[in-house]
Amino acid sequence: MAPHDVIETNLTFISVFTSWFIAQTIKVAIGIVRERRFNFKWFVGTGGMPSSHAAAVGGLAAAFAYEYGINSPLFVLTIVLAVIVVSDAQGVRRSAGKQAEILNKILDDIYWKKKIQEDRLKELLGHTPIQIFVGMIIGIVVVTIFYLT
Repeated sequence: MAPHDVIETNLTFISVFTSWFIAQTIKVAIGIVRERRFNFKWFVGTGGMPSSHAAAVGGLAAAFAYEYGINSPLFVLTIVLAVIVVSDAQGVRRSAGKQAEILNKILDDIYWKKKIQEDRLKELLGHTPIQIFVGMIIGIVVVTIFYLT
């Protein structure tokens, strides 16, 4: 069986990838509405509403629950993975984003006072709790639709 055959017939892969893709598409749509322009970085970048990382790991946990049951060690593994990913998305990366925002303000001060030009650091690294919650819901709902139809 060729690798593409496995991917095409793997319900877990298809449903989780679809969850991620839907979350990323919603993120891009929100960006287009908000800024009235398209930016490809919205599709491949981090941060924003909803969290596609949360959609993917939430969907993966749901898929493993359907495939192996909630008492399976594989389901427990995906829950642990989801907690780690969500904690990172909300905590570590969000903190780094706030630090980048402060550093960018400092760079603005240096630039305007000393005429030193520096690249701005990326500020939208992490997610708010609501962005993560919405991402998780998208992942779980999309996977549930795949498994129950």
